[in-house]
Amino acid sequence: MQRIRLRYTKRGRLRFTSHRDFQRAFERALRRAEVPMAYSAGFTPHPKVSYANAAPTGTGSEAEYLEIALTEPRDPDTLRELLDESLPDGLDIIDAVEARTSGLADRLTASVWELRLDGVEVEDAERAVAAFLAADTVEVRRKTKNGMRDFDARGAVADLQAAPAPGDRPGEGPCAILRLVVRHVTPAVRPDDVLSGLRAVADLAPPVPAAVTRLAQGLFDEESGTVTDPLAPDREAVTAAPPKAAGLASATAAPEGPGSA
Repeated sequence: MQRIRLRYTKRGRLRFTSHRDFQRAFERALRRAEVPMAYSAGFTPHPKVSYANAAPTGTGSEAEYLEIALTEPRDPDTLRELLDESLPDGLDIIDAVEARTSGLADRLTASVWELRLDGVEVEDAERAVAAFLAADTVEVRRKTKNGMRDFDARGAVADLQAAPAPGDRPGEGPCAILRLVVRHVTPAVRPDDVLSGLRAVADLAPPVPAAVTRLAQGLFDEESGTVTDPLAPDREAVTAAPPKAAGLASATAAPEGPGSA
């Protein structure tokens, strides 16, 4: 059985698709692309697809991950192209690699988010960010399946910065961009929780809902404060793999002598 790990996006209007909507679209794409999927056992077999830490409905993402199991080997790049052609624009398969290591989900320990705050001056965003980072804890409240819950939104935030929106915006009004690095903790701290925290400590309240996009997710490097590519170990394992048996045989074959046929 071969395992392939894929990175995909949710862009534009497709950011409003739920995780279940994506599952249905992806399983249709698998059938269209005639992918030789492995199936689970039991009365209702289903394709062996493992999803890892999907973004909330309504948020865009450049870094969603899943893993599929195949009954026949396929080239990851060719498979990526076939699946990408079978999905609607906005749900794009942008990377594929053969799984050579274990624990993809264990390598998703933090996310990098971008929050676009239309109608917010950059100076106001910077003051709110400074107040948030200066606080030891920032208590926020969110409704969960078990009811309302209070928790600290500050502890999970590894970095938070404010910057102006790129490019000229004549006549479009102010806009601030927040860049946020959040560790994956329990309970999960989401970008909207950080926005609630900014409102609590600095009364920052954007006049319109923020446009939220996940830019990356992976292993958080405490020393550098960066989020690393979770597929890198699989690529490195492929590079470090020894030549195939056929290649070894041809490389070690005795050279032909003068009397060879």
